[in-house]
Amino acid sequence: MKLELISFKLCPFAQRAVILLNEQSIDFELTFINPMDPPDWFKAISPTGQVPLLKADDQIIFESSVISEFINDISTTDIHPKDVIQKANNRSWIAFSGNMLDDLFGIVTGDKKKFDAAKTALFEKLAKVELVKNSKKFFNGDEFHMIDASFAPIFMRLAWINEFTNNALSLAEFKNLSAWSDAILALDVVKNSVVEGLDDVYYSNIEGREGHLSTLLVEEDY
Repeated sequence: MKLELISFKLCPFAQRAVILLNEQSIDFELTFINPMDPPDWFKAISPTGQVPLLKADDQIIFESSVISEFINDISTTDIHPKDVIQKANNRSWIAFSGNMLDDLFGIVTGDKKKFDAAKTALFEKLAKVELVKNSKKFFNGDEFHMIDASFAPIFMRLAWINEFTNNALSLAEFKNLSAWSDAILALDVVKNSVVEGLDDVYYSNIEGREGHLSTLLVEEDY
């Protein structure tokens, strides 16, 4: 089966798919497009006009959660925990995390009022995850699962923002989430899920948005 993942470099949902594909040692091609000016061939095959989109041979698979589950279906091992209740619980928190990415977008793009509202919303969600996260290495224990891949782009972007600023989104108040983030970001499969220098691209994206977050950048470090 030939797989081609189509997205853009900064897409967190595509990053989830890349992590899972690499974790399961599944061969695939990665094609980047400009989401602001997508090529005609992409418009012709994408029902929603959004990325990520996965081509499996000549078939089109869209919606990021469906792509993740498809990767699990073709994997030699299950990327979810075996217990059906735990699996359902994980899927619930994966869905929950999608709204956290929306909050991050508001933090990057918003003026002071929208920045504050998005940060408050994000930290309220983080507090809820902190309540259910134990002290184990990953979400369920010592094994890396889909839920860990799902939170990886969130933790990576939070780490970048904190590095670019004076810890504007510090996770210090969340002991278990901080440890979980450190464990996830230390993995090669996560480090290698983005192109080299993407942190610089993210920094430039924050600058270019000219939102409140851009005023918090520590420019002399970059």
